[in-house]
Amino acid sequence: MPAEIRRRRLKNGLTILTEKMPDVRSVCIGIWLKKGSRDESKRLNGISHFIEHLVFKGTENRSARELALAMDSMGGQMDAFTSKEYTCFYAKVLDQHLPATIDLLSDIVQRPLFDPTELERERSVVLEEIQMVDDSPEEVLYDLFSESFYPRHSLGRPIQGTAASVGGFSRRQLLSFFRRSYRPENMLVVAAGNLDHEDVNRLVSRAFADLAPGNGTNGRLRRPKTRGGVVTRAKKELGQLHLLVGLPVFPSDERGRYALHVLNALFGGTMSSRLFQKIREERGLVYSVYSAVNGFLDTGFLSVYAGTSPGKGNEVIRLITHELADLRDHGPTAQELDVAKEHLKGSLMLALESTSSRMSNLARQEIYHKRQRSLAATLAGIDAVTSSRVHRMARELTASADIRLAAVGRVGRLKLPQGALTL
Repeated sequence: MPAEIRRRRLKNGLTILTEKMPDVRSVCIGIWLKKGSRDESKRLNGISHFIEHLVFKGTENRSARELALAMDSMGGQMDAFTSKEYTCFYAKVLDQHLPATIDLLSDIVQRPLFDPTELERERSVVLEEIQMVDDSPEEVLYDLFSESFYPRHSLGRPIQGTAASVGGFSRRQLLSFFRRSYRPENMLVVAAGNLDHEDVNRLVSRAFADLAPGNGTNGRLRRPKTRGGVVTRAKKELGQLHLLVGLPVFPSDERGRYALHVLNALFGGTMSSRLFQKIREERGLVYSVYSAVNGFLDTGFLSVYAGTSPGKGNEVIRLITHELADLRDHGPTAQELDVAKEHLKGSLMLALESTSSRMSNLARQEIYHKRQRSLAATLAGIDAVTSSRVHRMARELTASADIRLAAVGRVGRLKLPQGALTL
């Protein structure tokens, strides 16, 4: 572990991670719960996200207004988010306000009231959020893809839940899920910035001293099966056709991730990438086209997004599959490889200049890799990626039969294959 990073596990199972950054005046601290929408049944889909909202609506010690005033009076920023595999509550403050911030965040995640009146008010807010997501073509596209790519699995369900599931949550269900989830063995307290390791350990130990361990952690994951093919959703009110092509990749903790991220960068992750140059710059078929790696604990997928005119959809799909096949057959050029590696290294170093990015990086490394790698080791891993390794990665990925195409918008002019999308 790098010298500036410290890790401590308390007797109740809570893990504390700290990274000292002496050249800044701020500290970013987050409480991470190793549970997200993946850990929900179909009936409880969206409950993690709903609870993330509710805990800010008042605790045993503070009203919702007092929570907001406490952070505003420190000039800090506080927020939260829920993902497929974790939930995070975080705040960024001046270093002098760290003790008060730890007290505030620990109060939120340990002693929420779940007041019935506030619960119903927040239910309306979450239902509005679900409608807002339904009005976003890219969000609808991603959810449509996920549901069909991971059939009958919680990874395929929307993080925010559905109007039916959220509308059915009772206070008893919410409290039960909260009590069995928000346990110290499921939690990380992570801080980065101008801090003293021992001070943070002391403050966190005291703030969470009364939090008793539960009966275990997340338990054994049920790995999803992927499914290829084509799925569409007609939305005639949209001016664009939104496309997403995805194919399975290995989990986030596999060693091949450096080659995978280099492949993604040169394929569709930069402005000089193949997809951007071929589809946007040379053909002018899209405004937005890019690829991304979506990694989970035991699975993942490489996705390609493009937004285009309904009449150009067939050509865009043809070009995406053509570039995938070309990368499979010929591999990257030396120039492509060098540009992609330098882009990844530069992006990583620039991102890690902020305390919030450092805090998030610590947490995700702990969740997905159960260890901390130094920046130098990560940069060396990127440097070690060779052209032949990327070429082999491309062959491995495109060998899958589970390539999935999702389309949202005016889909009537698409000429789609009857079965799986082929390269």
